Amino acid sequence: MHPVPGPWNRAVRRFGAALLLLGALAGCRALAPHFEKPTLSVVGVELQSAQLLTQRFRVRVRVVNPNNRELPVESVRFTVELDGDRLGAGATAAPFTIPAQGEGEFDAFVNTDLATALVKVLPKLRDGAPPVEYRITGEVGTALPFLRTIPFDQQGRYSLSQHVP
Repeated sequence: MHPVPGPWNRAVRRFGAALLLLGALAGCRALAPHFEKPTLSVVGVELQSAQLLTQRFRVRVRVVNPNNRELPVESVRFTVELDGDRLGAGATAAPFTIPAQGEGEFDAFVNTDLATALVKVLPKLRDGAPPVEYRITGEVGTALPFLRTIPFDQQGRYSLSQHVP
């Protein structure tokens, strides 16, 4: 008996090739190591410069790596909210590595506009101001072959007044 010629035979071959490709991709995913998300927390906020229309804040962030292998970070892109108000967006300036089951810190810069700074941020910098709720969301870009980005969304409390010069 000869194989069925024509379109039916091509369809069967394509379906078989697609199954093989899916199997190979599933095998690669199974070989990829399990990686838990790192935790990020704000540990410092400092006003770097204030111009007429924009302000620049340095935000210091601590990263805790709960994994048994180091975390090679190529970039971190994020947005910061204070008490539910968007402060601004930021990114790291250079790659860094967080050791296995260790922690590290990085600085990133966040630019805000005049209205955000005057109405939402500067009143929270006065002495005796209560701690603010913050939320930091974004993604960590890694140099890991099977895990190129790690999304995060974390919240906490931070006293801005303790770091005013």
